[in-house]
Amino acid sequence: MKAISYGRYGGPEVLEYGEVRDPKVGPDSVLVKVRAAAVNPVDWKCREGHLDGALDAVFPVVPGWDVAGVVVRPGPAVTEFSVGDEVIGYVREDFLSRGTFAEYVAAPVRTLARKPRNLTFEEAAGLPLAGLTAYQVLTRALEVKEGDVVLVHAAAGGVGSLAVQLARHAGARVIGTASEHNHDFLRELGAEPVTYGEGLVDRVRGLAPEGVDAAFDTVGGDALKASVELLAQGGRLASIADSGVTGLGGQYCFVRPDAADLGRLTELVEQDVVTLHVEETFPLERAADAHRKSEEGRTRGKVVVTVDWPD
Repeated sequence: MKAISYGRYGGPEVLEYGEVRDPKVGPDSVLVKVRAAAVNPVDWKCREGHLDGALDAVFPVVPGWDVAGVVVRPGPAVTEFSVGDEVIGYVREDFLSRGTFAEYVAAPVRTLARKPRNLTFEEAAGLPLAGLTAYQVLTRALEVKEGDVVLVHAAAGGVGSLAVQLARHAGARVIGTASEHNHDFLRELGAEPVTYGEGLVDRVRGLAPEGVDAAFDTVGGDALKASVELLAQGGRLASIADSGVTGLGGQYCFVRPDAADLGRLTELVEQDVVTLHVEETFPLERAADAHRKSEEGRTRGKVVVTVDWPD
C-alpha cells in the first residue's frame, strides 16, 4: 500500500511517500480504508524524536494517530463493526510504527467509534485525538461544572476550540487566549477572547477579577506560569504541554484511546453541541507540507491529510 513514512528522526524532509507493507489485522482489530487523517503537534514531535524516551520507534515509522475511514475487514473476534461501517479512531499504540498516514490501517476496536453522520471524513478525522484530549481533561482532570470560570490557552487551535465548546456545554464561562485575528472565531464558539503575550495576566484579571476556577494549558512555559497566577482559591490546573505542571500543584495529562469517550463525542457532534473547523487539507503525498503547516503553530482548528480513492 502507499503511505508516508520516515526511516530516521528529523525535519519534514525525512517524510517519504511510497510503498510500505500491508498491515496485518489481529483478532481484535479491523482493517480501515483511510479517507482522512488529521495532523497533530505530537506527530511532528514524534518525527523529531522528542518522545524517544517514552515510545520506541520501529523504523520505518508511518506517522499519524487520527483517522476517519471505512471498515473493509473485521478481525475474527470483532463484533462491534462490520464491513462498510464508517468509523473514526485515535489509533495509538505504545510504540511508533503503524500510523494512519496510509491507505489502510489496522485499528484495534478499543480505539474506534462510529463516525458522526453530519461530518465529512475530513472534518471527522480532526475529532479523535483533539476531542478526546479536551473531553478527558475537562471531565476528569479539571472536573469542570456549571458556573465555573475556565481559562483555555490557544483556544482557537484543535484542542482548544473543542475544549471551549465542551466547557460551554457543561455550563462554564470560558476565557480563551488567542491571537487577535482569531477573536471573532472564539466569540462564535462562546468564549471571551484575550490576546496572549505580555500583559496576559492583567487582561484575564480584567475579565475575572476573582480568578479562574480551572485553567487548561495547551502551550506550556509562560502560559502555564500565567495560569498559576490566575487561579482562584481552590482552582484546578491541567497541562498537556508541560510536565512541570505537577510541581505547581496541577495535573499533566496525556490522552488515551477510549471508545466510550469517543462515542460520546460523536453524540455531541450529531447534537450540534460540537463543531469541527478544518484549516487546510493536503493530499497524502504532501504530508510533509501538512506537517510544516502544523508546526507554524497558528492554525485555527485542524490540518488534515486526505487519501483519494476512485469512485
